Amino acid sequence: MNTFIVAPSLQHTHTVIFLHGRDSHAKEFAEEFFESQASDDRFFQNIFPTFKWVFPSARPLMSAVFGTEMSQWFDMSSVEIPEERKELQLEGLKENVAVIKDIILFEASQFPTFSPNCIILGGISQGCATAILALLSSQIRICGFMGLSSWLPFSSEVEQLAGGAKQHSFSITDIESLYHLGHTSSSEAKTEIEKVKSTLHTPVFLSHCHYDEVVPITDGKKLCQSLKKIGMNVTWKEYGDGGHWINEPQGVDDMVEFMQNIIL
Repeated sequence: MNTFIVAPSLQHTHTVIFLHGRDSHAKEFAEEFFESQASDDRFFQNIFPTFKWVFPSARPLMSAVFGTEMSQWFDMSSVEIPEERKELQLEGLKENVAVIKDIILFEASQFPTFSPNCIILGGISQGCATAILALLSSQIRICGFMGLSSWLPFSSEVEQLAGGAKQHSFSITDIESLYHLGHTSSSEAKTEIEKVKSTLHTPVFLSHCHYDEVVPITDGKKLCQSLKKIGMNVTWKEYGDGGHWINEPQGVDDMVEFMQNIIL
């Protein structure tokens, strides 16, 4: 997978892995992302000079709807209604969830000691949808997760697993099996429950703009509710304007505050 990497300007302390949306590319997205300004007129790179930024790029996949290849993490029939034709989503999800998990592990290994607690994962739109599944099936806790203008693929299945599980003691393997993203025997799954709990302790930041012309804010709210149901600590922010992007400057300020809090 091609990646666009921006090195830290000071001694490296954390790595952010951030996935672009559908019909975009890593470098294009990164350039726009780094133009977003906080209320003090600073940019992400200025605020976090010790961060390495890794932007993976989705490879072209055939679109069943448009009949041509396009840059996307997985195919789907409708961004507005992500529950439609789930069978289209499985192949791309299986491939790219595995790839993103490998990137997480690789980047965590680039520190003097293996340090997933120094990794922040995130994405926008379909990139976030892919990244959250990578986190849920990783069985490790990372520093934090940030999702913008997105949804949770197969959310009804996740809610089914979460229903009544007030102690959130089910295995992430259960979610994996629903997505057909992997297989672990029931005996192996029982021995991994502590890893599962650790993953669910990863702090999450989600934001969405009311007038998002691509992904309805109701999908973002459902993502938030689903993650809370499986026991995750979610910070939710919504904004009046900003479209299918980061609200400026308040949305940038909120992302900065979240990252500053989790790296303490």
